[in-house]
Amino acid sequence: MSRSLRAHLLLTAVVFVWGATFVLIKGALRDVSPLLFNFIRMALAFACLAVVYRAHWKHVTRRAMVSGAVVGFCLAMGYQFQTAGLRLTSPSKSAFITGLVVVLVPLFSGIPLLRPAGAHVPQWNAYLGALVAFVGIVLLTTPAGAGFDFVSVNRGDLLTFGCAVGFALHVLALAHTAPRVPYTQLALLQIGFCALFMAVSGPILEHPSIRWTPRVVVALLIAALLATAAAFTVQSWAQQFLPATHTALILALEPVFAWLTSFVILGERLNLRASAGALLILAGIGFTEFLPNRMQPTAHETVPLN
Repeated sequence: MSRSLRAHLLLTAVVFVWGATFVLIKGALRDVSPLLFNFIRMALAFACLAVVYRAHWKHVTRRAMVSGAVVGFCLAMGYQFQTAGLRLTSPSKSAFITGLVVVLVPLFSGIPLLRPAGAHVPQWNAYLGALVAFVGIVLLTTPAGAGFDFVSVNRGDLLTFGCAVGFALHVLALAHTAPRVPYTQLALLQIGFCALFMAVSGPILEHPSIRWTPRVVVALLIAALLATAAAFTVQSWAQQFLPATHTALILALEPVFAWLTSFVILGERLNLRASAGALLILAGIGFTEFLPNRMQPTAHETVPLN
């Protein structure tokens, strides 16, 4: 099996895990406050990676520390908004709104300061995709008959959109730093700094509470070890062998996996209006990623591997 095919399969498996955990975490949030859940999740993941990558500590440079802090801040922003919003909205809606990161990345790349070195300026398809996805998010998040009345939008949906912004910035921060920092160090440090930022912001933004029920323990272990420590390590490796457009398309499967899991486990169904909105979001992602004007090279092709 070629490394490219293995990378495609492993990253798809990671995205399936991320999609499936929406339902798992939604249930756990009945017994734990969202930001405390995030902190424990990241602290456990960091402890795991600190042991696995213990030989890398002595090689950490100042550049790696700064890069880890920047990427970790963006990651913390994404997770804090996502988990806080998930408590107030459904798993499928949360996943579809989070999927907007695939549209936001090329839009943000239009800003010279945010655009990674070697990346192309967004073309017409990126802006068309953003417009279609925007209409979709309005249909998905506003009640029938509300039209474009954003006063009626669920507060959880707004928080989740903030998570899409955070994760889009995380993707761009990784694009800037990954070619200059070993992926093992970057995976370790970003999660460590993410946990640190969560420890500081959590008590300010909420009154932490937890009841140690079996579903909380199971959700924390799966989210920390499988969906964070293992997933970020696999993603960091896989993206060396995948073009950026392929990676974005695989990530776009996350809301589909989340909806399927929510349908099978919770019996959740989207009404006609919400279904149309979800389809438009996927169409917007498709316009952005299926119609690229120029092919992007892989990290493996542009950066020598150590």
